[in-house]
Amino acid sequence: MVKKSTPVDSGKGAGKKAAKAKGTPGRKGGGPLVVATNRKARHNFKILETYEAGLALVGTEVKSLREGKASLVDAFATVDDGEIWLRGLHIPEYTHGTWTNHAPRRTRKLLMHRGEIDSVMGKVRDGKNTLVPLQ
Repeated sequence: MVKKSTPVDSGKGAGKKAAKAKGTPGRKGGGPLVVATNRKARHNFKILETYEAGLALVGTEVKSLREGKASLVDAFATVDDGEIWLRGLHIPEYTHGTWTNHAPRRTRKLLMHRGEIDSVMGKVRDGKNTLVPLQ
C-alpha cells in the first residue's frame, strides 16, 4: 500500500518557512537592556537612594551603545542651573560613523521629572552627597 502525500499549501511560496522578526540578541524577557554597569560604585559609596533617569543622546551614541560599548568608571553627575548633567561617561565613537561622530566624553543631560530634580538638588546642595551612576 502506497500513501500519497498531499501538499498543505500549493500556492505561491509553498514549502518555504515563515519569516520571523529578529529579536534583540542577548536579551531575554521584557526588561530594559543594561548597557553598562558601575560595579565599583556599590563598593566605594554607600547607596542612600536610587533614581531612574533618561539620557539625552545623539544618533551615533545610540549606535555605539547598541554595540555594547560604554564605560561608567569615571562618571558622575552634577547639578547646574536646575538641570542634572552626567559627566565623564565614555561612549566611544561609532566605528562606521563619519565626520558627524560625537565626542566620546561629552557632557550629557539626564532626563528626570522636576520633582525628582528638586529632591536631588536639595540633597546634593549640602555637599555631603554625590551623584554616581550605577547602570
